[in-house]
Amino acid sequence: MAAKTILEVKDLKTWFYTRRGIVKAVNGVSFTLDEGECLCLVGESGCGKSVTALSILRLFDSPPGKIVEGKVLYEGLDLTTCAMPLLRSIRGKDIAMVFQNAQSALNPVFTIGDQIEEQINTHMPHHDRNSRQKATALLEEMKIPEAAEALKMYPHQMSGGMKQRAMIAMGLSCDPRILIADEPTTAVDVTIRAQIIYILQELKARRNMSIIFITHDLSLVREIGDRAAVVYAGKVVEIAPVEHILNKPAHPYTIGLISCLPDISADLKRLPSIPGNTPNPIDIPSGCPFHPRCPSVMDICRTVEPEMLNISGVQIAACHLYDANVTGKR
Repeated sequence: MAAKTILEVKDLKTWFYTRRGIVKAVNGVSFTLDEGECLCLVGESGCGKSVTALSILRLFDSPPGKIVEGKVLYEGLDLTTCAMPLLRSIRGKDIAMVFQNAQSALNPVFTIGDQIEEQINTHMPHHDRNSRQKATALLEEMKIPEAAEALKMYPHQMSGGMKQRAMIAMGLSCDPRILIADEPTTAVDVTIRAQIIYILQELKARRNMSIIFITHDLSLVREIGDRAAVVYAGKVVEIAPVEHILNKPAHPYTIGLISCLPDISADLKRLPSIPGNTPNPIDIPSGCPFHPRCPSVMDICRTVEPEMLNISGVQIAACHLYDANVTGKR
């Protein structure tokens, strides 16, 4: 039986209108998320992953930000145009987000317990009397020792790993159907990182929860992801099951990312890298945005933007190399 699609992002464009020009941070992102699936958004810093996540719940500053085109369909409801009171009832309850920097996301003048209980009481008022017990259980689920005492702590009294796990507990407090995790392992050491990945895997399996996991670390994609969407210059350039992305990458950008992974079995004096930098979102190159850095660039790449093409039954990529009308290959 095919999995049910719970979220669909269609040609989403989020632009920021600044004095220097229009920053096209998200410039046509499309993907789907199935029930119980973990979809990884992968790419270099500045490619539009975090703004895509913020756009799903309209959490960016407006102005200067604005969704100029596209749809975000949650169970058929377009989150880009629905009334704000309805969107607020969905935020935190049906779709929750764990932000990248727990230090800045947590309120420094309230205890961890107050912040978790506030979310529970806002979306689940019938749990008002039991919100403290639920908050304690959540911290225990996050493997935080002496959870009842930890609820009385302020954010500055916690380590980076504890703060990050408290943020995840807050995101899970109302039993969301979708959890958006924006690089939740960035500011923690490898031991805590492994714990966070294990916790998310366990929650996904036990609650059948869907996860959008944002990362630039491809080793994490292998551990947690079911499918991966590779993002470049505000667009998804390839999407496929994780094993295809890691073992049979199609788009030259994906191939470049994979080649940058360190390999202890290879006798390399210098780690390979992708030449150049991600494009300025105010001045995105014409044609394929990756063409200035692409080792397989053709003349058509400089002028014509490629469409998403079916590479196999489960893998699609936006690249002229797979267009039979361009290469003459069938």
